[in-house]
Amino acid sequence: MSNQPGSSTAEEPDQPAETDPATGREPATGREPATGREPATGPEPATGPEPAAGPEPAAGREPAAGREPATGDLQAAGGTPARAPGALVLAVLAVGWLAAMLWSTRAAITSAQAGVTAISLSAFALPGVISAALVAGAAVALAVANLLARRGVDRATLRFAVATGAGLLVGLAAAVVINLTYFDNATTNVIAGTAAAAATIGGAVAGAGNARVAGAVVTAALGALVFVVAFSRARDPLFDLFGAGDTQESVVTAAKWVSRTESLLAGLVAGLLAFAYLTWARRRAQRHDPAAGDVRWPGYLLAGAGPGLLLLLAEVVIRVGGRSLLDLAGALSEADSVAQTSLGTSRVDNGIWVLFVGALTALIAFGRTLGPSPDDDAGEDDEAEAVEAGVDR
Repeated sequence: MSNQPGSSTAEEPDQPAETDPATGREPATGREPATGREPATGPEPATGPEPAAGPEPAAGREPAAGREPATGDLQAAGGTPARAPGALVLAVLAVGWLAAMLWSTRAAITSAQAGVTAISLSAFALPGVISAALVAGAAVALAVANLLARRGVDRATLRFAVATGAGLLVGLAAAVVINLTYFDNATTNVIAGTAAAAATIGGAVAGAGNARVAGAVVTAALGALVFVVAFSRARDPLFDLFGAGDTQESVVTAAKWVSRTESLLAGLVAGLLAFAYLTWARRRAQRHDPAAGDVRWPGYLLAGAGPGLLLLLAEVVIRVGGRSLLDLAGALSEADSVAQTSLGTSRVDNGIWVLFVGALTALIAFGRTLGPSPDDDAGEDDEAEAVEAGVDR
């Protein structure tokens, strides 16, 4: 029934009053739009875009997780401990070189022509024996560390301890050979003890670092030592080339230039051998596992500088362990004293030259192999697109 205007029921509604489901109150009269507002559902479109979810594709990619460079240093990408390729061959060659140095030193000391100059000759031969023992200890330590790696042992502490022990065994074997084949005197004991210490230090150095870099250092150092001995055949022609004459000044000047030429060429040989070994090791590892990691540029730099560092380390061992022998040789005469001082300075200069030239050579050779990385470019493009997509949303 409808209400007529003017009747007593004009102010009453046609239907019973209903309460607002949102507020629980009766709707106000004359304010009909209030009942159609639907405030609870009106603002819903504001939550539709969800801007916080826009950057999720960029965060979900996690590009850094797929580029673990650390696995290329201590371990291969498959989780197998990294090894130094060809370590057994290096050990055989280094031990053979040490045996050759010990034999030549013994032949020089025990020769009939040596006479009372045996002490001086021992002092002259000591650097060659110490350098060879240092490299031999490092090479044998690498071969033993490879055996551990094949068994899946990757603990750095155990590897260092075993490598040091292997170097010690090499040093003890060299000391026994020296004591059995050389004359039993104070000079022999100094050579034996210093050689044992050098081999132990070499084993510790090999066990403390990256296996591939250590293999490159041993290869380059062995090549540099062999080159220096082979270069001795060219010294006389070079003396004439650099103007050595009858005066002492011309001889000293020519000797400096010959020494610098030898150091420069030895550094070049060391750097090229270090780069060649690391390149071969990388290709060999990638043939077995395409995802195997590679040594970064600091590894190439250290491998090239390693032979020079070993020469300087050998000089420290000589001056500490062989001090008594050097003092005896220098006390024979004033000429021997000057000669020992000059040789010591020359060895230090040679080590520094080999260090810097070898490091630069290996680093330049490595730099020439670099190029733009397509993975890095693609990753940067994907990240930029993901960020732009998030902003657009």
